[in-house]
Amino acid sequence: MITSFGNKSVREVIQLTQKSKARNKQGVFVVEGIKMFAEAPAEKIERVYLAQRAEKELRETYGKKLDRVSCETVADDVFDKMSDTKTPQGILTLVKQYHYGLEDLLSRVQARKCVDKSTGRSISIIGGVHKKNQLYLIVEDIQDPGNLGTIFRTGEAVGADGIIMSSHTVDLYNPKTIRSTMGSVYRVPFVYTEDLCGTIRILQKNNIRVYAADLQGDKDYDAYDYRSASAFLIGNEGNGLRQETAACADARISIPMEGNVESLNAAVASTVLFYEAYRQRRHG
Repeated sequence: MITSFGNKSVREVIQLTQKSKARNKQGVFVVEGIKMFAEAPAEKIERVYLAQRAEKELRETYGKKLDRVSCETVADDVFDKMSDTKTPQGILTLVKQYHYGLEDLLSRVQARKCVDKSTGRSISIIGGVHKKNQLYLIVEDIQDPGNLGTIFRTGEAVGADGIIMSSHTVDLYNPKTIRSTMGSVYRVPFVYTEDLCGTIRILQKNNIRVYAADLQGDKDYDAYDYRSASAFLIGNEGNGLRQETAACADARISIPMEGNVESLNAAVASTVLFYEAYRQRRHG
């Protein structure tokens, strides 16, 4: 059991929590809490730390999974020092980082649905047909960890095929961002790009129409058909999209608002657009 504040593993976790450079060098990120551990793929888990006070209960519930991974018990006061949350749940996991390329997002396939004869339940079979109506979100310089995490959660909820982020967008592996994803980081592919307009052009060459959310949009967001392959482009919380970035889109769309509201939160705007596409696809 780890009992010293000066333990190498304790210092390592604190560094990983606080510094993106350390996370990227080791290729791992830190997740806290029971849900984030339970949903993490076992093959992606590097190491697990359990607070002494929570070990018995956690092993009773997740013993089989914990037996498959490297796991250490930590004295309660030391664990609390390692934790980045005010009320630690007693489990902290180091997870291997995900690495995708744009080609991975573009080549995703639609899982085939079939019925399991033994249970009568509908199941998905990996390796189905390539999707023709992909759905993406492109974000430029989003800075708030909560906004980015919410965007990932919403993306998973509507079946999005990936999130594309400018290089100056907040670090996805920031612990606050990770918590906000509520596990969606494990399942929604993503890429960072140094050349946002260049990436948009690649999408367009793959017959994906790009719609820029813009206060000066030519039409309201619900005036377009998003049942075919589509991508939404969302700008920075304070400044919106750069004009040169918005100009790369196929169309500029606006979200009508009443009262004195000047703009919507980036995550809220993303949700409005995502769910309009989802609504059309469900009923179209």
